[in-house]
Amino acid sequence: MQRLEHPLLSPSLGAQKTLVSLHYGDPAARPKVYLQASLHAEELPGMLVAHHLRQALDEADRQGLIRGCVVLVPAANPIGLAQRLDHKAMGRFEFDTSQNFNRHYPDLAEAVFDSLRMRLGADAAANVATVRAAVARWLNDWQPATELDSLRRELLRLSHDADVVIDLHCDWEAVLHLYCEEACWAPLEPLARLTGARAVLLARDSGGGPFDECLSGLWWQLAERLRAAGLSNPLPQGCASTTLELRGETDVSHELAQADAKALMAYLCHLGVVGGDHPALPAPLCQPTPLSGSETLHTPVPGVVVYRARPGDVLAAGDPVADVIDPTAPGQARVHTVCASVSGVLYATVAQRYAVAGGELGKIAGAVPFRTGPLLGA
Repeated sequence: MQRLEHPLLSPSLGAQKTLVSLHYGDPAARPKVYLQASLHAEELPGMLVAHHLRQALDEADRQGLIRGCVVLVPAANPIGLAQRLDHKAMGRFEFDTSQNFNRHYPDLAEAVFDSLRMRLGADAAANVATVRAAVARWLNDWQPATELDSLRRELLRLSHDADVVIDLHCDWEAVLHLYCEEACWAPLEPLARLTGARAVLLARDSGGGPFDECLSGLWWQLAERLRAAGLSNPLPQGCASTTLELRGETDVSHELAQADAKALMAYLCHLGVVGGDHPALPAPLCQPTPLSGSETLHTPVPGVVVYRARPGDVLAAGDPVADVIDPTAPGQARVHTVCASVSGVLYATVAQRYAVAGGELGKIAGAVPFRTGPLLGA
């Protein structure tokens, strides 16, 4: 294993943050899998999973079982880790810009298409290598002007040429679920089985430029641009990327993290990155549903939130999810019940038990698309 440090742009005199990456196997070997944790720095389950996964990878390395290449970034956001306000972690939005750390990644297809369109040939594998080299050159030429963009660049330099990318996150209170682009689902389906995902949310393009879709979107977007330009050069989907949501923010335990690390190691074995017996794939616990069919529940009134359903519950349209209570209402306390409008699994709820009018309460994975436009929240 090789441990590397990547200094970020210094935002102020005397201040310097460093990103750390751990590298296993031959850097030129295939498949290459990239994993990172806690890009939203207050989401800590992934960091603990990375701790246990590192131990498993170290042991596999000692036994000579690393067949491909694995890059692990155990703490992907040193900027957010240092942000605290009133004793609370503030790792989702960068203080200077208020930008979400998992949005606004560059459009790599737009960045490299003009330089590639006349350099691709009839060999699909050679075209994949050509695209990866072009992206590497663009990233090396990128001169970020801010600490935040320097973090984005370093993460992309580590991950841009990976066959599979797994971005470890969590929700407020949730069952394990994952997001991915439609073009990536086939190679990621075994991961959903091995991790016991209770919801899988698929989208062609979620909007907002999240980290994972920056990497997988490159390939299908380039393929579309080639077709639109009348070019027939073959270009496979060179990267399957996913955001894997490891339950809720307080689900930080050795038992859960060890189980998740074991599942990730099984997936690495399944891919052939780590040697050993291929694990048997368990039956899936859910079927994928469109992200555009996911209902985000809101309350029209403020009050104390009392949940009548919990993450993992399968709901029918009309089922009650939460009561929002105003104990100050005249006459008698007002109880407003928020109900599901779609059928599906309640895969996430908020941790706060007081909601303002319009406040978010939870998410249900519905099977019928009904939303358009950007599909991700803030």
